[in-house]
Amino acid sequence: MSQQTTIRKLAELVNTPVEKLLEQLAEAGMSFSGPDQVVTSMEKVKLLGFLKRSHGKSDAATDEAAPKKITLNRRKVQEVTVAAGRTKTTVAVEVRQKRTYVKPTDAESVATNWQSEADPERAEILRKLEESRQRNLDEQRRLAQEDAKRAEELERRRQEEAEARAAAEAARAQAEAEAAALAAGATAVDGDESPRPARAATPGHHVPKQVVRKDPPRADDRNAAAAKHKTRGSHVMVAGVEDDDSTSRFAGQLHLSAADRARRGASRGKSKPPRRHEQSRGGGGAHGFERPTAPVVREVSIGDTITVADLAQKLALKGGDVVKALFKMGVMATITQTIDHDTAVLVTEELGHKAIRADANDVESELLAHAEEQQGEKVARPPVVTIMGHVDHGKTSLLDYIRRTKIASGEAGGITQHIGAYHVETPKGVISFLDTPGHAAFTAMRARGAKLTDIVVLVVAADDGVMPQTREAIQHAKAAKVPLIVAVNKIDKSDADPLRVKNELLAEEVVAEDFGGDTQMVEISAKTGQGVDNLLDAISIQAELLELRAVEEGRASGVVIESSLDKGRGPVATVLVQQGTLKKGDYLVCGIQYGRVRALFDETGGQPPSAGPSIPVQVLGLSGVPEAGDDFVVVEDERLAKDVAQQRDAKRRESRLVQSAGSRMEDIMAQLGKGEGQLSLNLIIKADVQGSVEALRHSLTALSNESIRINIIHSGVGGITESDANSAVTSKATMIGFNVRADASARRIIEANGVDLRYFSIIYDVIDQVKQVASGLLGVEIREEIIGIAEVRDVFRSSKFGAVAGCMVVEGTVKRNKPIRVLRASTVVFEGELESLRRFKENVDEVRNGTECGIGVKAYNDVQPGDQIECFERIEVQRTL
Repeated sequence: MSQQTTIRKLAELVNTPVEKLLEQLAEAGMSFSGPDQVVTSMEKVKLLGFLKRSHGKSDAATDEAAPKKITLNRRKVQEVTVAAGRTKTTVAVEVRQKRTYVKPTDAESVATNWQSEADPERAEILRKLEESRQRNLDEQRRLAQEDAKRAEELERRRQEEAEARAAAEAARAQAEAEAAALAAGATAVDGDESPRPARAATPGHHVPKQVVRKDPPRADDRNAAAAKHKTRGSHVMVAGVEDDDSTSRFAGQLHLSAADRARRGASRGKSKPPRRHEQSRGGGGAHGFERPTAPVVREVSIGDTITVADLAQKLALKGGDVVKALFKMGVMATITQTIDHDTAVLVTEELGHKAIRADANDVESELLAHAEEQQGEKVARPPVVTIMGHVDHGKTSLLDYIRRTKIASGEAGGITQHIGAYHVETPKGVISFLDTPGHAAFTAMRARGAKLTDIVVLVVAADDGVMPQTREAIQHAKAAKVPLIVAVNKIDKSDADPLRVKNELLAEEVVAEDFGGDTQMVEISAKTGQGVDNLLDAISIQAELLELRAVEEGRASGVVIESSLDKGRGPVATVLVQQGTLKKGDYLVCGIQYGRVRALFDETGGQPPSAGPSIPVQVLGLSGVPEAGDDFVVVEDERLAKDVAQQRDAKRRESRLVQSAGSRMEDIMAQLGKGEGQLSLNLIIKADVQGSVEALRHSLTALSNESIRINIIHSGVGGITESDANSAVTSKATMIGFNVRADASARRIIEANGVDLRYFSIIYDVIDQVKQVASGLLGVEIREEIIGIAEVRDVFRSSKFGAVAGCMVVEGTVKRNKPIRVLRASTVVFEGELESLRRFKENVDEVRNGTECGIGVKAYNDVQPGDQIECFERIEVQRTL
């Protein structure tokens, strides 16, 4: 609450004597008795106006000096007590409110009116708006009148129809009454009975009241009205009808109406017509349930996969019936599991229904149609050449010489472990090269390189000849049906023999042109550059013969060569454009991944604005790491790309569920008993690129045998993360990092739990180390090795040793501290140890072949001449894969 202002305080504020202020207040018409009286705000304003008028100023000036805008601030503080467990906390809550009031002036409204009068354009616009509004109102008024006329016409027609129906009902009722009267008279004459008074035939007593319906009558309503008195049982009460003597003849029904008696009397002696109303007993005409006269055969649409519950719903059967049918077929699956298309078709046909293939590729069809729209004029494109061959035959060195680079010197172990893509400006034109690994583990990479290429250059070392990976490369080239050019490398070495290479290639059905074949063979040296120009000439000639052409304008499509996960750049995919032009900003779908191209990089690290056909580039901006070998296609918008990627991902997930669920009984019976003594080695593999992950998975899984199973828990691209370390701790797995490292959080978990983490950069070392770890799990094997055989010639009895066998060592050496077996007729009769071994009278440790000795068998006295004493030893052998 604000403090009140007295005259004394006001005098101090305005710096005026109190007596003078009292005089001014009195002159202004306000009388105060003393200086301590309170002055209100209104009195202050009144005094201010008086003083201004006395000094020659008008009230307008007062109004002008008055504030145009007033801002009111309000602040309110409250305390709230909050209970938190056993303690209480007091919180101060402050509420602030601010309101602003603006005083409108007459000048603004005058200025607005003046502006509207002075602006002819605005007046014209307002006039046109008014005219348009008036036209709209007229149109709405006209439409409303038409609607009213139409409604009146409909109402008139409805009334006419109702009147016509009422007249027809009245005529029909009158006809029925007349027929009933005639029938009643005929019945009375036939029975020699006097008729009842005419009261019973009065229309008002037996004609039911007709209800006028506004909608036209339906056939089923008439049937229901006719069947009202026929199908409701024998106790039907009809109002207004008196009993007569004729009702005694109708024992099945009491109290009949006159119309019913007329119909019954007229129909006596005639054959009864079939009862047509029986079909409506279940629910009224065509809408009632009808029992099928034959089994219902349904057409069921089935996709690639389907759950048992969905299949049962489509077949209109219980889920248990479908599961029972699956069990009869030998497939054990629950109602929630997913089965494949073939199994679902067999079950459907077994249950008597027809299965059709469901077309679930709506988005894929849209994508295909989207791609077909971009067909344009084809132009010549550069050839794609894949360099293949055995490991260490000089493939990367040849490519280094062509590109004038030194990639081979920087590779781990001096071998290629990634698939590389380059395009080179040569004097013969632009050529795109794919460099594939030669190690045996990278079969999938070589097969992928052969499928992408136009020409395969097979590098064979002149001093080494045809090797296993050379034969595999030839098979890949033949499977892909691409032409082959053989480059015989290392001809500068002293022991080079190109003729031997050509002869060995004949065994692989690769015939050189010198021998009358169609395969070009060029002798080169990747180290000195000898013959490289001839190789480029051969590639150019072969490319001209192939007449390679592609559509350059339009949306791009191609294949993923390699993919990786970069820590700073995210998912990186190396793609080879096959059609169209790939540009920055394009939306593309790549397998189960999609995204927008944020940047393009070539093999030198530059950022080209676009990439045409046969040009390999690195793409940034995908949602995840795609699989190597996936196709990519550029689409119009992100929505289509996302839909296609999600549908492909769902299909892949369903196919994995089908593979893991629904085992067959035969498979389970075959697996019973297996794996009881089989050990398991769990591995987690993380590599730098997708191709290395594939190679490691295939190579390490192939090491499994009956004794040990190599189980890949998880594999992926990129560094070792905290989730990978937790998975290794949970599954007790060994972690393998191939050209990747663990981050700080993963290292803490690995060190705290003692997880076995091993880093590698060469695939040879990975396979060898896993073999050693697996061999350590297998343990040692105890083997028995026979070291000597002694033949018993005679048996001597000794009071000290019992039976002593006089023997001749016929094989090996008999040792004193080794176990022995006694064989009789090549059958073991005793197994034990020696008690004594003597030669002449001396104890000896061993007796060699061809020497006589005396042998005392401990705890066995039944040695006979002709027996054999076999001496053996047990050795531990480390089990290996």
